[in-house]
Amino acid sequence: MTPIVQAQGIHKSFGRLEVLKGIDFEVNEREVACLIGPSGSGKSTLLRCINHLEKINAGRLYVDGQLVGYRQRGDKLYEMRDREIAVQRKDIGMVFQRFNLFPHMTALENVMEAPVQVRRESRTAAREWARELLDRVGLADKEKSYPAQLSGGQQQRVAIARALAMRPKLMLFDEPTSALDPELVGEVLGVMRRLAADGMTMIVVTHEMQFAREVADKVAFMDDGVVVEEGRPDQVIVEPRHERTREFLARVLNPNA
Repeated sequence: MTPIVQAQGIHKSFGRLEVLKGIDFEVNEREVACLIGPSGSGKSTLLRCINHLEKINAGRLYVDGQLVGYRQRGDKLYEMRDREIAVQRKDIGMVFQRFNLFPHMTALENVMEAPVQVRRESRTAAREWARELLDRVGLADKEKSYPAQLSGGQQQRVAIARALAMRPKLMLFDEPTSALDPELVGEVLGVMRRLAADGMTMIVVTHEMQFAREVADKVAFMDDGVVVEEGRPDQVIVEPRHERTREFLARVLNPNA
C-alpha cells in the first residue's frame, strides 16, 4: 500500500536557520498521525511543506503518490506554476491556529466559498453541502452568524467545515486548539475525534497529549528539526525510548512539577 504522505529527506531553511534537517515520515490512508514536540522543533513547518505553503530546500514530498509542488525531469526538480500547485491543494485541507474566516461572510458563506470559486460548483449544490458540513460540526443553527458573533471554538469548527468543503483526501491541523480558551478546546477536539472515527486521514500538530493517546495511530516526537522517535501512542507517550522525549513529556504532562 502506498502511503498518502511520504516525506523523504526533507530539509527546510529560513536564511541561515535550518528548521528541518532531513525528515523522513509516512502516513497511510485513514491514519491519524500526531506531531508533538517543543515550540520551534519544526512541526508546523513540516505541515506547511506538505501542501507547499513552504518550499523545501532538499528531499521529496509526495501526497497520494504525486510529487508536491514540483515536476521531476531526470534528476532535476522544477517548481510547478501557481495554478498547478492550487490544483494539488484541492485534495489537502488545512486548519490553522487562527481561524482566518472571512469576517464579512456568514458561517454558511464561508464554507460555500471554496467549492463555488475553486471547484466551480453551483451555489445550490455548495449551499446544500455547506449546510451538511455545519451540521456535522454541530453548528447547523449558526449558518447565518458572522464570525464576530461566534465563540473561538465555534469559529474553529466553521474553519474545519470550510476545509472539509473541498472534499480533501488529507486534513492537516496546525495546533487547532492553541488559540482557544480552555473550556472551548473540547468542542473542537470532539469534531476531530469524529473525523478520525469516519476514516479521515489526518496529520495533527498538537500539545493535547490525551487526544494524541486516544485518537492517533502514530505519534512522532520532533525536536531541533528532526524526528527523534515515532511509533504507537502507547509507546511514544507512555514508554518513550529517548531521553529528549521523556524530558519533553515530563514538562508537558506535569507542568507544575
